Amino acid sequence: MDRIKRHFEEEAREYDSIILNLIPHYPQMLEALISAIPFDASKPIRVIDLGCGTGTISQRVLAAFPNARVACLDLAENMVEMAKVKLAQHPHVRYLAGDFNTFAFDAQVDVAVSSLALHHLTTDADKRGFYRQIYDALAPGGVFYNADVVLGSSDALQAVYMQKWQAFMLQNVSRDEIEHTWLPKYYDEDRPAKLTDHLAWLAEVGFADVDVVWKYYNYAVYGGTKT
Repeated sequence: MDRIKRHFEEEAREYDSIILNLIPHYPQMLEALISAIPFDASKPIRVIDLGCGTGTISQRVLAAFPNARVACLDLAENMVEMAKVKLAQHPHVRYLAGDFNTFAFDAQVDVAVSSLALHHLTTDADKRGFYRQIYDALAPGGVFYNADVVLGSSDALQAVYMQKWQAFMLQNVSRDEIEHTWLPKYYDEDRPAKLTDHLAWLAEVGFADVDVVWKYYNYAVYGGTKT
């Protein structure tokens, strides 16, 4: 996690443009996540953004739910500082610098969201345990939705996913950059799991209405509701 923290500290200022170059249909992915939040737009919902990065998801949440109270959590302090700038006009936002592995939810929330962060949890057990923490932190009727990288259910599908991802990146960056920067970082830092496993783990900890809201090969938006 220290290596990942250094990586994101270094890239914080360029992060938004990097994401658009590397993640297929990222704006559409975020739109799908926001559209899945089932509350009235005027309600003062309590939201936590897990791995907030520069605050893009929180900015979208606040655009859709202007009375929301949002907590932004990220491992990299530079990311949190960038989020503060992006969300400066919103008074009901608090900022937390912390590690998923040691983070303790201090209050119930109505909505937990995350984007391109939870795949950094190292093991499947870590992911399952964190889903339990999220479930316990949600108020009844609360929802969790995650937009993240996933693995295919077979080696053949995973090969297709990687081909499609590289084809998208080639529209924006050089093959040399893909092969010597982004693929090595993916294999070194990321620990994605099969989407089918994520859905099973969510159901296992008690989430209802578990579903896939959006998917494009190795990227997906999925989640569920605490009943």
